[in-house]
Amino acid sequence: MGKKHADDPRAVVRKLMKAGKVKKKCCRSKDRCKKCPVLALKKAKKQVAKAA
Repeated sequence: MGKKHADDPRAVVRKLMKAGKVKKKCCRSKDRCKKCPVLALKKAKKQVAKAA
C-alpha cells in the first residue's frame, strides 16, 4: 500500500505541480522548457512503463 500513485502518470505530474517543480500550463515554446507539464507527463509515462 506504499505508493498510491506510482501507476498513474497524471497523478505524478499533479504532485509535481503542487510541489512547484512543474508549471501548470505549457508555454508552447519551440523547445520545451524543463518545467513543462507536457515533458513531465512524457517522463512520468516512461517511468511507469519502465517499472511495469
